[in-house]
Amino acid sequence: MPVSLQLALAAALLACALTPVVRALALRVGAVDLPGPRRVHTAPMPRFGGLAIAVAVIAVAWIARLLPGPAQLFDPRPLVGFTCAAIPVLALGMADDRWSVSPWVKLALQACAALTLVAFGYGVPVLTNPFGPAIPSGAWNVPLTVLWVLAITNAINLIDGLDGLAAGVVIIACASLWWVSRSHGDFYVMFLTALISGGCAGFLVWNHPPAKVFMGDTGSQFLGLALAAVSLLENRKGSAAVTLLLPLVALGIPLFDSAFAFVRRAVSGAHVFRGDRDHLHHRLLAAGLSHRGAVYALWALSAVFAVVAVLLDALPRTWSVLLVTVLGVVLFVTLEGLRFVQRDRASRSRQRPAGRR
Repeated sequence: MPVSLQLALAAALLACALTPVVRALALRVGAVDLPGPRRVHTAPMPRFGGLAIAVAVIAVAWIARLLPGPAQLFDPRPLVGFTCAAIPVLALGMADDRWSVSPWVKLALQACAALTLVAFGYGVPVLTNPFGPAIPSGAWNVPLTVLWVLAITNAINLIDGLDGLAAGVVIIACASLWWVSRSHGDFYVMFLTALISGGCAGFLVWNHPPAKVFMGDTGSQFLGLALAAVSLLENRKGSAAVTLLLPLVALGIPLFDSAFAFVRRAVSGAHVFRGDRDHLHHRLLAAGLSHRGAVYALWALSAVFAVVAVLLDALPRTWSVLLVTVLGVVLFVTLEGLRFVQRDRASRSRQRPAGRR
């Protein structure tokens, strides 16, 4: 059995076994997500599910690193850095799931986690240039690394709005990054993406709609940090083929959704950190899709982005502009189509009572 599959299977089994335990813990301490105007679920739902994913990923990673095998040859520094950055993020997520934490406190601690990664060798040494050599970031390395970690972490947090959605999107993104790292012989990235995918798959057994537990901020923030760290590892060699464009495209759906939400709230004068019901998954539900249908549709769209990320690595760099443009058109058409369907449904619902009268 391939090593990556062994790691993924071990993480999946451990996450699946731990999820009922953390679910019971969430119920015991009152870490429960109650129904509300912005919520899709109609019954109280325990959080903390992400703790099972995190423990599975980190525990299996260190066990594999310490036991005889290929992982024993890896430089321990990136794994130490990731573990040190993940622990306070997990504590923050659990506190937010139980008591709710200020957005500014979250951003501050996420920035500290990013700086921890930098201290252990993570970073953005180069920037993507489709038409020429990669551009060294120089003094911008640290601020770009912090910005990247904040963007990815909060993108996963914002897309976690439907049962199974975030876990599935993360699995798909990790699969594309695993494939690209395999073609480059970057075994460290393969190692981590296999573990993250396995942890999410094991949790998905309990989180697939209808969910029995939510990953909560504990899970979404950990997974965001994990994906940010993996993509920074993918970028660390500074080769022309391996740039931030690949994870940027692979994570296109959550990144676009969070960026669009930020701009939408800023333009409307709303608080940029205040949630609303205008995310992609809300629009799909408003367009008439079922809960599962909306999740599967976004998984499918994420898979398209993941395939394009793989193609970006395989094709000449001059194709990147065309492929990214095509993705932009796909997203625009999707949003416009959803907006048209929403208006049509709203118009019909207004006309029905008049017809009865």
